[in-house]
Amino acid sequence: MSLRARLTGFGSYLPKRVVTNAELAERIDTSDEWIRTRTGIAQRHIAGEGETAVSMASAAAQAALAYAGVSAESVDAVIVATATPDQGFPATAVRVQAALGMNRGFAFDMTAACSGFVFALSTAEAFIRSNQAKKVLVIGTEIYSRIVNWEDRTTCVLFGDGAGAVLVEASDDTDAGILSTHLHSDGAHGDLLYVDGPTTEKPVLHMQGRDVFRHAVAKLSAVVDEALTANGLAAEDIAWLVPHQANLRIIEGMAKKLDLPLDRVVVTVDRHANTSAASIPLALDEAVRDGRIKKGDLVLLEALGGGLTWGSALVRL
Repeated sequence: MSLRARLTGFGSYLPKRVVTNAELAERIDTSDEWIRTRTGIAQRHIAGEGETAVSMASAAAQAALAYAGVSAESVDAVIVATATPDQGFPATAVRVQAALGMNRGFAFDMTAACSGFVFALSTAEAFIRSNQAKKVLVIGTEIYSRIVNWEDRTTCVLFGDGAGAVLVEASDDTDAGILSTHLHSDGAHGDLLYVDGPTTEKPVLHMQGRDVFRHAVAKLSAVVDEALTANGLAAEDIAWLVPHQANLRIIEGMAKKLDLPLDRVVVTVDRHANTSAASIPLALDEAVRDGRIKKGDLVLLEALGGGLTWGSALVRL
């Protein structure tokens, strides 16, 4: 019997503190108009004291389990995508495993920057298809506010903190689940977007924004075509696009390529900013819970991040 990996639970967590563009403009040389025009961002959530990558991931995971009506004890694996762990080791995922009260299964982290959630989702699907796991929590959690240079207006305005999670379960329903995933990387472009490692005195994010934007448009277009071709589908078959929330102009460009009106694209970048590996599950949770995305909808996920890494996933809810 061929197993499908089906998304059955959705959850998210956003820090309580909201920082608007106007507030940032009081501290650095920028303005609300400058940020909105270039990125589409109006505000972002910033983690406060006591809010960590682990605590946010755990809260998002608990919400996903509650949505699915599944106990943590029945979960076989936890995969956390993060570029901003609280510790070099142990993995954020094992801390989440402990916080959820799990005493079985396995847990590990994945680092693919903003593409991390798609990479982790693909890995969860592989475990399920190979019958190594029946239930897998896939989580993206990020605290970029602690690694950006708050004096650099070209980068600090772009990012926010948060966590999103999905529960992926084995299913024999061939009409639903993950249809395919498509992953890529090109290390030759690693210096376009990177963060120094934990052995440095203070890890700081570095980004060549124009070059990243240029690669994003080309590579995301190609990986979207790859997903559609692999499944014998056309752009008009897509009910919803849930993209990585990096920049509104990139999102609008992908919608135009697919000939999708923006009201069929889940957009949270205006309120969440770029939450890296957390952005897709945060957006997915919001759209499922508010009723936009319904059971049976064909949903396309896509992301590009440092590495460079990029990927897509085609999912029928």
